[in-house]
Amino acid sequence: MLVKSKNVNSVIMVLLVCIAAIMLLPFLWMLSASLKLDKDVFTFPIQWIPKNPRWANYCDIWTKIPLGKFVLNTTKLTIIITFLQLLTSSFAAYAFSKLHFKGKNVLFLGYIATIAMPWQVYMVPQFILMRGFHLNNTHLSMICLQAFSAFGVFLMKQFYEGIPDELCEAARIDGMNEYKIWWSLMLPLSKPALSTLTIFTFVRTWNDFLGPMIYLTRTELKTIQIGLRMFISQYSSEYGLIMAASVVTLIPVLIVFLSLQRFFVQGIASAGMKG
Repeated sequence: MLVKSKNVNSVIMVLLVCIAAIMLLPFLWMLSASLKLDKDVFTFPIQWIPKNPRWANYCDIWTKIPLGKFVLNTTKLTIIITFLQLLTSSFAAYAFSKLHFKGKNVLFLGYIATIAMPWQVYMVPQFILMRGFHLNNTHLSMICLQAFSAFGVFLMKQFYEGIPDELCEAARIDGMNEYKIWWSLMLPLSKPALSTLTIFTFVRTWNDFLGPMIYLTRTELKTIQIGLRMFISQYSSEYGLIMAASVVTLIPVLIVFLSLQRFFVQGIASAGMKG
């Protein structure tokens, strides 16, 4: 039985490695194409390692369009929105999981139910609302609309419910108020859930295309995804430059994920244990 179990595990491991390799192939092709001339991008068979890498592609993309401004705008929005979602989600989740007040369950279910509603359903009313506040064509409109997350509240609440209530009770007996308990006790214990929420929020905000497309029309306000689309529209035949720009947009996401990946699985597992 032990030998059979080892064989099964080996087969599963080989299968997972093959699937991972297949999923990585498009990214490897993108990286390879970013170092080639346009005429060499679609040559067959594929030359995975270019003989004469064209590193100038990574210099040209910054002068063809204001890519630096787009990166700066996206970084600003992503950092602010991620921070606000971590703050509001963890704060609301603490109230829903550790405090007792009238109508708590109904309020929580109503808030979480908004996850089931596609954004396309209410994006027009949102735009009308932002226009009424004279916030359209500003970064503040994007920040206000994305500062709160029902998914983030759900994720953090599920994690908080795994923390014994006795810890909060003991802290209250010691004279700590709810704000101090949340800051000094709950947040340090919830690093896996916070890291997981950081990854989800960062990736979603960094890759957001439709939101900036609707609310931002001035070039100096646009984000990197809109800038990449602009780049593709202007230089549709220069595939080497397009792939180089795509690699640049991918780097921050990889950095964030690799930095927090050790908490990622733990956070997902812990959030799914309750509920």
